[in-house]
Amino acid sequence: MNPNRTVFREDHEMYRETVRRFLEKECLPRQEAWDEAGQVDRETWLKAGREGLLCASLPEEYGGGGGDFGHAAVFNEEYARAGVSGANFGMHSDIIAPYIHRIGSEEQKRKWLPKAASGELILAIAMTEPGTGSDLKAIRATAVREGDEYVINGSKTFISNGLISDLVIVVCKTDPAAGSKGISLIAVEADRAGFRRGRKLKKVGQYAQDTAEMFFDNVRVPVANRLGEEGKGFAYLMGELPQERFSIAVSAAARLERALQTTLDYVKDRRVFGQTVWDFQNTKFKLADIKAQAVAVRTMIDYYLAEHMRRRLTLEEAAIAKLFATETLGKALDEMVQLHGGYGYMLEYPIARDFVDMRVTRIYGGTSEVMRELIARKL
Repeated sequence: MNPNRTVFREDHEMYRETVRRFLEKECLPRQEAWDEAGQVDRETWLKAGREGLLCASLPEEYGGGGGDFGHAAVFNEEYARAGVSGANFGMHSDIIAPYIHRIGSEEQKRKWLPKAASGELILAIAMTEPGTGSDLKAIRATAVREGDEYVINGSKTFISNGLISDLVIVVCKTDPAAGSKGISLIAVEADRAGFRRGRKLKKVGQYAQDTAEMFFDNVRVPVANRLGEEGKGFAYLMGELPQERFSIAVSAAARLERALQTTLDYVKDRRVFGQTVWDFQNTKFKLADIKAQAVAVRTMIDYYLAEHMRRRLTLEEAAIAKLFATETLGKALDEMVQLHGGYGYMLEYPIARDFVDMRVTRIYGGTSEVMRELIARKL
């Protein structure tokens, strides 16, 4: 299904085989149990750590694999192709751990990163609040300094790994009057007094991903838990958001290719009115369009992946990748559900699961409307 790919090295492809075996052996057999429980079991996290699949791009001195973003991309692709849902390893490894690595103190890195890489310490980041959505400047959670401590108050919602996380990076206002320049990032251990998890939120898809509310009621943490400088939190977030958004685009590209293949398999087997669904010209034309779109998405993603591995991917380019990949995926999935007929609405079929799981890709990490605004600023 893919054009010739040159972006990956031999070590990336060796890593791909490890990832594929792990997903087939440890994740797919547990998917139904995860869905029913509403979260992934800790033992699987620990197994992922033992296999070297968590924080693969972190330096070895902090427990990571010593790889680069290419390894993260390989994991995201294989995860999408396997059809696994809810195991938020990518956010933990490729979004949150890099905050600690890039702006954390040496003490913070040595304290938290090895356990994050082993699966003993599960990470979450608490950005979104009720009423703020993608507008990070509008957050209301506060962290008031009292001597050598911060006292945190506020609430967060839509937090992935919300129920299972051990360490939460909280985005809060240390100077409410300073706008975006008053935002700081503070790490909060889950056993701190005053920290409380709310309800597990019931989502349309991704049932095994524990998305929850969080509440902070006079939570005291040492100043040493602040990541980077006070008031620089918004700048830090803007620096890491391109990788988060591009990771979503990488997954969308692989999920589109998977959905196209499963749909081709279905329509060539399913018979109606004395012939297969594939025999109808409408089916061929619809899937020809989707194949062209999938190749266009793949070509763009591989180009931007090579750029990001050289640390040259811009905020605008990440927005372009996320917008185009996720919007293309969403429209194509709708067409492919239709080609499945009534079975396309049954969750036992992969296309239905993709349909409900992938709808959120146009929302989280910044909505498509936010991506368009970012792109328009450079026009």
